[in-house]
Parts: sequence; C-alpha cells; structure tokens
Amino acid sequence: MSDKSNSFFSNAISGIFFNPYFLIRQKLYQAIADIAPMLNGMVVDLGCGTKPYRHLFTSCSNYLGLDIEVSGNTDSKAEVDIYYDGKTFPMESDSVDHVFSSETFEHIFNLEEILQEIHRVLKPGGLLLATCPFFWPEHEKPYDFARYSSFGLMHLLKKNGFEIVQYRKTGTYVSSMIQMQALYLYFFVHKIPLVSYLFFWLLITPLFLVALFLETVLPQRILRNDLYLNNIILAKKI
Repeated sequence: MSDKSNSFFSNAISGIFFNPYFLIRQKLYQAIADIAPMLNGMVVDLGCGTKPYRHLFTSCSNYLGLDIEVSGNTDSKAEVDIYYDGKTFPMESDSVDHVFSSETFEHIFNLEEILQEIHRVLKPGGLLLATCPFFWPEHEKPYDFARYSSFGLMHLLKKNGFEIVQYRKTGTYVSSMIQMQALYLYFFVHKIPLVSYLFFWLLITPLFLVALFLETVLPQRILRNDLYLNNIILAKKI
C-alpha cells in the first residue's frame, strides 16, 4: 500500500491538507487505537483489505486477514491471508481469540448470519471490535447494503450471543455536516488538474479547521451526537 493510502487511514493532523476523509478517519483511527491493545493472542481482521490498522494491535501474537474475494473494494487484496465464501469462515469453532472488523458490516447483506459465524469461531469470552458508519455516502458500489444506528447494532449483537462491553460514537452534528461538505467539494476539486491541491487548501482545509475549532469550544448540548459518523463497538462472546 502506498504512503498516501496509509495516510488516508491516519489521525495525523497533516491530513487537513490532503485527506478528504480527514474528520471521519481521524476519529475512527483514535477510537480503534484506544481499544486495539486490549485484543491479544490471535486476532482475525474480517474485511481486512490492506490491513490499515494492523500496527495498532500491539498485544496480539498473530494477526490474520480474512476477506471475501469479490467485493466493491478496489484496493489491493495482497494483505488477505484467508478468503471465505461470504457465509462460512474456514476456521474451527472456538479457535480465535478476538475478531476485528472495520467498516465492513455495511457491506455484508447477511449480517446476522455472519455475526453467528463470528460467535462460532470465537473462544468463550472472546472479543469482537467492530466499526461501521452511520452517516456516510454510498460507497464500494453495488456492495453497500446498510447503515446501522447505535440501537440497531447493539440489538443485533445481543440477539446473536454477544454482551456489549463498550460502545461509542465518533463525530457530532457539526463534524458530520462539515465532513460531508468537504467530501462534496472534493468530488469537484480532485478533478482539476495541476492545481487540485491548491483548491483543496483554499476550500476544504478551512472547513476542517472550523470543525476542529468548534468541537473544541462548543458544549456537547450544542454539538449533539444524534447525527454522527461512526459506530465503535466492543462486544464479548457469551
């Protein structure tokens, strides 16, 4: 994966100058970084793609990428260790310490079936760390099937044998709306040859700076988080 692609999955402040996904990716990265060290032993990354968060799992002894062969993700699949058929993982029951899955649930049409499969391969007490967007445009078309609210996601996990250990949202009304404005502008800006970076700095960077400022100074009751960017959930097999 190129350095530029790596930086799109980073929380580096320099992303305000070139990363159209800066707000959503910065907050997502930080949430994963906070929780990832809790997952030790064997960690399976479901929907791994290029494994952009692998380096955050500092306590694991074995990190395996599991993905489906045909998807809407055009990134290189070179980091995939094991492919599955969309229904069954090629793993024994109670054989995996923990599962991580980031921005994948919205691309799984049969999510309940896959949650049951995650439950099957996890060892008793094993953790599932999952993230999925709430407010985001359609992507990886046509393999974009759902958006999950906090209530819907927790309901599905509890229904399929998990206990919620931790749940958090990333983003607020303010950062969500500004992120969408930036993404909309980027749709046009990146098509402008030679001066695309200049237009980014003039039009999009100021929006990101405004979002960072407002989320620093405004109280939560003004910011509100009933419109937000991502679900971050840590659940335990019971």
